[in-house]
Amino acid sequence: MQFMMVSRIDDESAIRYSRDLWEFLVAEGHSVLFEQETAAAMGVQGDPHPEHKSDLAVVVGGDGTILLSVQRMEKQIPILGINWGEVGFLADVEPGDAKAFLKSIRQGFAIEPRMRISLTRDGEVLGHALNEALIVTSRPAKMLRFTVVVDRVPADRFRSDGLLISTPTGSTAYAMSAGGPIVDPRIQGFLLVPLAPYMLSSRPHLISNDRTLEIRLESAKPATLVMDGQRSLQMGISGSLEVRKSSEPALFVDAKKNFFEKVDSKLRHL
Repeated sequence: MQFMMVSRIDDESAIRYSRDLWEFLVAEGHSVLFEQETAAAMGVQGDPHPEHKSDLAVVVGGDGTILLSVQRMEKQIPILGINWGEVGFLADVEPGDAKAFLKSIRQGFAIEPRMRISLTRDGEVLGHALNEALIVTSRPAKMLRFTVVVDRVPADRFRSDGLLISTPTGSTAYAMSAGGPIVDPRIQGFLLVPLAPYMLSSRPHLISNDRTLEIRLESAKPATLVMDGQRSLQMGISGSLEVRKSSEPALFVDAKKNFFEKVDSKLRHL
């Protein structure tokens, strides 16, 4: 099999571990390609887009490394996340178990697709997000004004420090910290969570992805759009975002880890 390897580059122990894993995969008869930043950190040759030539990506890092990998892929391929971070909710395999898991993997392995959201403004696709898109004030201590439009009907208007547009996968990330519910990732929908809303009546919404969803920014203060904590765009003081289900989901190797067991072990027992 052809593997794509990505590693945290800010942690020497992660780089050493990735090198050891690379040597193990080669000894098992596999080929390994490296994304360019990982290659530079390891002193080997990299490839600008190894996903086009690989069967799956092995990502050594935390959720941030995995989210960045998904953002950078021109073509989504299955990811096996090896947890080298704090919580590592997107990483299903611990470092000590990775070799045994990789030794057992075969062509035709099971894949778990995860819905992403696509964000469009004035007909231009701004990007995609696996966890969430955040609209937040560009000036600290200033509030923004939003209108949420569902199926072309204004459904809510509120003022807040910002708004999280989350996927079910992202419900255990920033959205949960902001007071949103934990959502089964098999549910297909958009989770809207206002950040520090002015009115107590402004509550999170879970909206089916079958509906059209528009977020209107109607504020005198400038705002910034941040996708998965990796990409930022200036929105100015007004404008409209159309939120859709992305046609290309993120793909994860199914490591047979029950979602609710992960919630219990990774979140409730921190």
